[in-house]
Amino acid sequence: MRLIKLKEVMHLTALGRSSIYKMMEEESFPKSINLGIRSVAWIEGDILEWIEEKIANNQ
Repeated sequence: MRLIKLKEVMHLTALGRSSIYKMMEEESFPKSINLGIRSVAWIEGDILEWIEEKIANNQ
């Protein structure tokens, strides 16, 4: 299991910061994990699974 930061999530998904946080709020995007006071990360596998679901739903 690997944790990835926002910059890499944005690169993998081609989404902007505000879109990611809005979708998290709507529960349509994987939630981040708090690592500290001002640090969060996402589980890479959750992000890759989300991408695969998006691809599958568009075929």
